[in-house]
Amino acid sequence: MTLWQIIILASIACLAIKMAGYLVPPSLLAKPAAARTADLLTVALLAALISVQTLGHGESIVVDARVPAVIVAAGLFALRVPFIVVVVVAAVVAAGIRALT
Repeated sequence: MTLWQIIILASIACLAIKMAGYLVPPSLLAKPAAARTADLLTVALLAALISVQTLGHGESIVVDARVPAVIVAAGLFALRVPFIVVVVVAAVVAAGIRALT
């Protein structure tokens, strides 16, 4: 299979999954358990994406300047600091650590 065939098949699969979502009865989505599951799943997927992008390098785990920067960013988010300040401070932390190593 060529790359374009795989991309087209993946696109069709995504469209099919999206269309299947319209077949779910609204009464099922109105239940608190479904809403809570959707909320928790969103958080879990975002946390997994952040972990993979921060620690992953190919098939190995790498701990470099990104890890302290993400920890600082998480702390600033917990303090409800504005997003742009979080980004700038995390970038400064990562750049500072890279400059020292």
